[in-house]
Amino acid sequence: MCAVFILEGYRSHVRSVPGAFGLTTEFAALVAYLLGGMALFGYPQLAVALAIATSAVLAFRQVLHGVVERIGWDDIFAALKLLIVIFIVLPVVPRHPVDPWGVINPYPMTWLVILIAGLSLLGYVVARWLGPRRGTAVTGLAGGLVSSTAVTLSLSRRSQDADGAGVSATLASGILLSWAVMFVRVIVEAFVVNPTLAIRLVAPMGVMALVAAGGAAVSHRAGVQVPAAAESLRLKSPFSLSFAIKFALVFATVAVLVNRARELVSERAVYVVAALAGLTDVDAITLSMAREADHATGSTAITAITIAVLANTLVKTGLVWWVGSRPLSARVLPTALVIAAGAALSLLFVAR
Repeated sequence: MCAVFILEGYRSHVRSVPGAFGLTTEFAALVAYLLGGMALFGYPQLAVALAIATSAVLAFRQVLHGVVERIGWDDIFAALKLLIVIFIVLPVVPRHPVDPWGVINPYPMTWLVILIAGLSLLGYVVARWLGPRRGTAVTGLAGGLVSSTAVTLSLSRRSQDADGAGVSATLASGILLSWAVMFVRVIVEAFVVNPTLAIRLVAPMGVMALVAAGGAAVSHRAGVQVPAAAESLRLKSPFSLSFAIKFALVFATVAVLVNRARELVSERAVYVVAALAGLTDVDAITLSMAREADHATGSTAITAITIAVLANTLVKTGLVWWVGSRPLSARVLPTALVIAAGAALSLLFVAR
């Protein structure tokens, strides 16, 4: 009966005020009625908690409206696909190795796909929520969670049209911030799979992140405000079924290559695999090494992951040099050299 009265009130309001299609007030009234019933039937604490949550949603509804306005159908479909993988695909995938070497286990592999998609989706949502005009620093921080390579390429292209060294310095700060986020992201990925290894990774990854952040800070102080710098960055929704399949295939390939390199060549042959894998992406080799590493092979895993990250950083440095302007290269290249030197020095003390 309560719902009938609420809907009738909504219908009357829409007829008197054409174009008013919001249902916030009506849903809030219905929720209040249901919470009253919940308290009456012996769940007062839960009712109070839900009432506070409802009040918070109502208080921030203008902000939420702004977020919803930036969400497209592709974003909604990406979120639905991720939910499908979690709640429909994951429960039915095999939970035992399906390859002759016992390396490819579909169940944990699917969880790793979800992890990478979740981190990327988080950065994508933050970038969409903040909008394209919040400055290059925000572009680097949010875009680094999705793809630091995309940020590097996009801002490098923009530097060709930069007017003055100040703009190039600002763009360099965005690129270096995206690198710093990538280094931290490696630690987070490793921590989910192997917390012990992640703690040991803090030193090399932390050194690289601090150097990149320091270089970004120096460039930012020398730069000028470029509020529309993010307009050239068109981040795509990071999750799709093709993404899941491609990442699963890449991860399976890297895992098999690491296993075969160890068994058929030597432990150090893994470094070659890591360097090659890092040329395109660091997620697969990071998760593969973190999953298989134990106390005996921890040093090898740390070195391999660091090599992969350095190889990836080298590729992005090459993109800056090849695509970007000379002032941008002059800003980024010295920091890249210090990053490589810092990582090498940290390995001398950690990966032993």
